[in-house]
Amino acid sequence: MRKFSKTFAFAKRNIKEIVRDPISLIFMILLPLALEVLFYFLFHKLTAQFEMVNLVPGIVVFSQSFLTLFTGLLIALDRGSAFLTRLYVSGARSSEFIFGYAIAMVPVTLVQTVLFFLVGGIIDPSIVGVGMLRCIPLTLLTSLLFIGLGILVGSVCSEKSVGGVSSAVITAQSVLSGMWFPIEGLSSGMVTLMKCLPFKNATDVMRLALSGGGDPVKDHLVPILIVTAYVVASFVGAILAFRSKMRSKNI
Repeated sequence: MRKFSKTFAFAKRNIKEIVRDPISLIFMILLPLALEVLFYFLFHKLTAQFEMVNLVPGIVVFSQSFLTLFTGLLIALDRGSAFLTRLYVSGARSSEFIFGYAIAMVPVTLVQTVLFFLVGGIIDPSIVGVGMLRCIPLTLLTSLLFIGLGILVGSVCSEKSVGGVSSAVITAQSVLSGMWFPIEGLSSGMVTLMKCLPFKNATDVMRLALSGGGDPVKDHLVPILIVTAYVVASFVGAILAFRSKMRSKNI
């Protein structure tokens, strides 16, 4: 446990920093929640896309995309204040910093998930069941995708540019996930691109976990493996970028 003590101590500090910015937390939770309720009542009778069994999983992953912005800003601010420089002198490893940021974000995504499913279950009790329990551990996987991207963005970009780059990730999750529209009418090339990127796969992982059914390999295992690959790549990239910045002292 000693080797993890620095990571957990740093995560505890980051949690305190997150709590000190309640407005961002409220925005990150209430905006997707408002979209969940609004789009259900406006469109669920028109298309199955906005029934709760499809809408809640999409909203959960969409809300997680805001973690990219939130995490990126936290790291960029720490870099700008030279706080990380002082910690780096203490001998802590880059991986300890990275996982310290990631662990601090996990409670946020758990609150998001529980709240969105709770509200969705109140509106449509049919989604309450074993599927919801399957979604909880998968939520951790999909959230790590956006946390890793946020750490990478915050390690590479300045405080001023984090917002623009993170907005591109949020937009990609909204547009390339198929959460707002069926993809059957899109060109085969676009569908192939969406299936190769993590955004649609992350949404599919949650939807299939909630609804059940589908082929165990093609519809469940393959999307999970694709998302996992992007998670690993984002964290490896974040650690390398963070280490490079620390060593060059450009933080």
